[in-house]
Amino acid sequence: MSDSRPAPSGPAPSRPASRQGRLRLRLPFARQVLILQIAVVLVVGCAGYALVAWRLDGELRDQFGQRALTLARSVAADPDVGRAVVAGDPGHVVQDRAERVRRRAGALFVVVTDRRGIRYSHPTEALLGQKVSTDPSAPLAGREVVRFERGTLGLSVRGKVPLYDPAGPERAGRVVGEVSVGFDAGAIDRELDDALSGLSAFVAGALLLGVLASAAIGVRLRRQTLGLEPYELVELVHEREAVLHGVGEGVVAVDAAGRVAVCNAEAARLLGTRPEHGVPADELDVPGPLRAVLAGRSPATDLFVTAGERVLVVNRREVRRRNRDLGAVVTLRDRTDVETLARELDSVRTLFDALRAQRHEYANRLHTLSGLLHLGHHEEAAGYLATLVTDASGAPAAAEPLPADPVFDPYLQAFLSAKTAVAAERGVRLDVGPGSFVPGKITDPLDVTTVVGNLVDNAVEAARQGERRPAWVEVELLGDGPDLHVTVADSGAGVPPELRGEIFRDGVTTREPEGGRARGLGLGLARRTARARGGDVTFADQPAGTGDAPERTGAVVVARLPGVLGKEADHE
Repeated sequence: MSDSRPAPSGPAPSRPASRQGRLRLRLPFARQVLILQIAVVLVVGCAGYALVAWRLDGELRDQFGQRALTLARSVAADPDVGRAVVAGDPGHVVQDRAERVRRRAGALFVVVTDRRGIRYSHPTEALLGQKVSTDPSAPLAGREVVRFERGTLGLSVRGKVPLYDPAGPERAGRVVGEVSVGFDAGAIDRELDDALSGLSAFVAGALLLGVLASAAIGVRLRRQTLGLEPYELVELVHEREAVLHGVGEGVVAVDAAGRVAVCNAEAARLLGTRPEHGVPADELDVPGPLRAVLAGRSPATDLFVTAGERVLVVNRREVRRRNRDLGAVVTLRDRTDVETLARELDSVRTLFDALRAQRHEYANRLHTLSGLLHLGHHEEAAGYLATLVTDASGAPAAAEPLPADPVFDPYLQAFLSAKTAVAAERGVRLDVGPGSFVPGKITDPLDVTTVVGNLVDNAVEAARQGERRPAWVEVELLGDGPDLHVTVADSGAGVPPELRGEIFRDGVTTREPEGGRARGLGLGLARRTARARGGDVTFADQPAGTGDAPERTGAVVVARLPGVLGKEADHE
């Protein structure tokens, strides 16, 4: 059907710019993880590199400072240097000794001064006799110092120690000058660069390894999430919750290992239990056929099973994605109300068939009475009419009247009379066995009619489809105190011995489906109803027939219903 509404005249609405921007800037989650991990590795690597460089630079400065201080101490400990400074170094001994030490140690300079700070040694001879460019007050005051200072030869780390007079004891401890030894700061930087070159290679390797590991994690993440992004997973969870709890069917999902993964509220209600996540399906407290379907031991396509008092339609669908087994989904539909309506419809149909049989018989009798009157046989017509009036006060005319003696309960009499009429319409004679005797009243007609009705219906159908003629069904009812014993025999083909143990399972039947209705539920329902009261429904061996029955019957079903009979009925 076409839409006749006019199209909007204005431009089509568009998403807000911020929303479009977010959509354009949204990166795949695996790529976001890769970028984040690379950033983390880079930050950690750079921070570690900077920390190590800082610590190493400090250690190198300390080492060069201590080397300078040790070298200065060794020069100051030379008594020839001290005596030369005290004497004014007329032979230039200080310069020669200092230069030899400097060249041997690789120092930038070795400077010796007097108390006024006048140089007696220096790598640049033009600066001899001049005052030092840095403050000599600390060593001249008797203190040793290590400093980074910039002098005439540039920035250097230098160690300064006082120079003592090496004369006799009366002059011991007198400071006569200082010794200053320096190492080029560039040498520290060069050693630092040499040490950091290996660290740089390590950081670069760690960064490369981090990138490769992040890429591998991203690939595995995509594989684990089936290529779905986190926002898609969130939407999927929301949609799953909406679907699972919004549908009217029960849904149970089991994983590839046969464990329960999902169970919605409707499934828990239908099963009568809420299985915990991860519980093996074989351990669920559910009927055997349903447990077999959940565990994957048997397929299910519109399979009718019973769980407690409910009739369920079960379907199982295997789930696969990209050739990977993800498990299965089992759906449960409650057909209890439908089956209840079907049974009520069967009851109405039974009554309708009985009334139709009565109508046919009544029409035949009216035709007979009309013929007698037209032929002038008035006396015969009056007698026939008296017979009809008498018969109208008894059992239904379409069926043989039930004997009043064996079954005194009016409800059971009416039920069997209606079943007799229906059986007659199907060409089957339904008899109440001569050994029947039920003196008490039925206290639970629903359970009794459920058991007896299903057994009789199955027997009538078996007799109708059997080859023996005339087709018959015999029902024998015996009251034993509050208990009712029921035996139903038919002239059908019977039940094969290999099916006797399985015929009470839901869906197992010897007949073909008819009219789209489920088969294989009646006997199972009858047995469960009887067992719920402490009784049972079983097959008996085929005995010799009684009364008008042939020598051998088809199937004989025996039911025991405890506690369904009350006080004795009024027999008058």
